[in-house]
Amino acid sequence: MVWKKAYLKGICFSRMVLAESTTLTDRQVEVLELREQGLTQREVADRLGSTGSNVSAIERAAERNVEQARGTLQLIRTIRSPVRLTVDAGTTFDGLVDTVYERGDEDGVKIAYCRPELYAHLFGQLEPYTTRNRLDRAVEIGLTRDGEVKVFVPDE
Repeated sequence: MVWKKAYLKGICFSRMVLAESTTLTDRQVEVLELREQGLTQREVADRLGSTGSNVSAIERAAERNVEQARGTLQLIRTIRSPVRLTVDAGTTFDGLVDTVYERGDEDGVKIAYCRPELYAHLFGQLEPYTTRNRLDRAVEIGLTRDGEVKVFVPDE
């Protein structure tokens, strides 16, 4: 078997010749592979008999596919968490941290983070969805048995 690798924003995609098992098309993987080899968009376009703007559009579409795959993984990890909760829009980060610890206590889950670490973990994932330290939208939180805190932000 011959494995090939493509990279997008530091993520390595190992694949065989076809991209059937991924969310990427064969063309997207081909473009990513060539770009990873150091070719410019113009060089990739020339090699594929295309245009620079088409190569750029293929890269953007690949990035969207990767982001959708990430979102899917976040959702699945949250769904598979034995303890799940929804935190309403308008909740402060202090309230969010309190809620996570309270639910963990109720369900016998020892959260794997001390308070400042949990705050940083949540804020790191939710900063784009906050204004003045409050959530702009509802979020789903999952607590695993080993105390990990998973976050999923549904699309509005």
